Amino acid sequence: MSTKLPVGTGSEVRTHAALLLRRHRGALLRSLTWYALATVAGLAAPRLIGDLVESVRHETTTSHIDTLALILAGALVLQTVLTRLAQYSSYALGEQVFAELREEFLDRVLGLPLGTVERAGTGDLLSRTTGDVDSLSYTVRFAVPQTLVAVVTTVLTLGATFLVGPLVALPCLVGVPLLVLSTRWYLRRAPAGYLRERAAYAAMNGGVAETVDGCKTVEALRLSERRIERTEADLREAYNAERYTLRLRMVWFPAVEMAYALPVAACVLAGGWMYSQGLASIGQVTAVTLYAQALVDPMDRLISWLDEIAVGATSLARIIGVASVPPDRTATGASTDDERITADQVRFSYARNRDVLHGVDLALRPGERVAVVGPSGAGKSTLGRLLAGIHPPRAGQVDVGGIPLVDLELDELRGHVALVTQEHHIFVGTVRDNLRLARTEASDAELRRALAAVDALDWADALPAGLDTELGTDGHALSPAQAQQIALARLVLSDPHTLVLDEATSLLDPRAARHLERSLSAVLHGRTVVAIAHRLHTAHDADRVVVMEDGQISEIGTHDELVSARGPYAALWESWHAKPAQGGDQRPRQPARSGAGTSAGA
Repeated sequence: MSTKLPVGTGSEVRTHAALLLRRHRGALLRSLTWYALATVAGLAAPRLIGDLVESVRHETTTSHIDTLALILAGALVLQTVLTRLAQYSSYALGEQVFAELREEFLDRVLGLPLGTVERAGTGDLLSRTTGDVDSLSYTVRFAVPQTLVAVVTTVLTLGATFLVGPLVALPCLVGVPLLVLSTRWYLRRAPAGYLRERAAYAAMNGGVAETVDGCKTVEALRLSERRIERTEADLREAYNAERYTLRLRMVWFPAVEMAYALPVAACVLAGGWMYSQGLASIGQVTAVTLYAQALVDPMDRLISWLDEIAVGATSLARIIGVASVPPDRTATGASTDDERITADQVRFSYARNRDVLHGVDLALRPGERVAVVGPSGAGKSTLGRLLAGIHPPRAGQVDVGGIPLVDLELDELRGHVALVTQEHHIFVGTVRDNLRLARTEASDAELRRALAAVDALDWADALPAGLDTELGTDGHALSPAQAQQIALARLVLSDPHTLVLDEATSLLDPRAARHLERSLSAVLHGRTVVAIAHRLHTAHDADRVVVMEDGQISEIGTHDELVSARGPYAALWESWHAKPAQGGDQRPRQPARSGAGTSAGA
């Protein structure tokens, strides 16, 4: 069952925004100062035009008009220069703030408990790391600076208007009630609407991604119609959510436009009456009317960017909500040199009240090879994840040398036990960069030895630039089998004393996998290996075999002991051994037991 990641509250968003502003208050003040100076330079124009009108009425001279025109031109040039400096300052600030937000978010995402991510599903996290980050990027880089500029410009323009004459400036306020009421109405409803919109996008993205990733399963189980219905339902919800926020804007924007038009009309009408009554000069009326017209642009920008800020605040709430996920462990700083890993009465559940492990007991002997086998859904991979410290048990304990794995710092934990699965990721970077994720100080000679240990050195040397070959989205594409070998080479470099291999060679063809396992056996000699396997030759070569059924260990012993016992393992062995060879997986009728064995599982 999917559980959405938490969303930050309004107070948390405001607190976080205030923290960012305090952290960058120096740069913010510099930017606002440049904008204030630019605004002051721009405010000279209406006053000068008003003086020009008044002076023409009183039969001014040509030289006086020329002087006012030169001053006006100079003010416009100065405003242009100051605006350029202000924009550069604010955009640089926006980039710096967004870079910090992005890094903080990445740290939070990488620190999320894996179990939480799996329960939330890929859609929610994917939506936050793409759509929400992009939306917040636009807000921080453009909406916030432009909003601050609009506020400063509006305040200064209103101040300049009242300096012309308080009485004649009063009509400029006639649109304020309509503007305030309509904006309050919109802002009370917009956050919930945009949260619903983002959640709908997340559900839609997750559903499409799951359908694409599992397209073969969908076709095999004839679930196409059901998946289409799910996608159509997600689209309807996204449409309804977007329609709701659009309806809010369709009410708000016309009201705002009316609030803009009212002051200009009021200034002309009221100003004409005041002039007729001798309460104001024609120059004052002209200047105030021009100021009222000038207020339209910053007010319009302010209102327009408020809408974008509402969207950005919603994205910020979803991004900082990731930090609200409680940790699934609390490292105590404990350490141990003991290599014995023990599971004692372990229970675990992915969903509440639905345990998938039921009181599992298992003690690993240092240096032994243990194969975990059983039918699909028996809990093999879950047990492997608990033995590797990926998940904490719901009840019971998994410890190393008597210390719970969840009490160890991650660096200490990975020095004891590491997990390699059939799911691998190649990061953007060179082959060297991808290998050094396991050990940053590894030399090229050590990297090559790790590649040789997993039978990957030949194809790595054949790459266009060897270890310097760029991999990832725009680089050289590796096959799934090669990506799996890179992951195994990382494992060799990390050098833990206990390895949990969950189908770690499944993407290789059976002959290559068998050869790779024998190659790894020499490198991993003396280490404890837990191999979760479907290819039972791994179990045949192991020191002990653990058979899991329905979340419990039903049998444990050597291959020969379990075959002789004629229990569940014997049935699995006979069923697997009797299958015809597929894909080159040649299974000898009487496989000879290798003395060296293998330390890696499929």
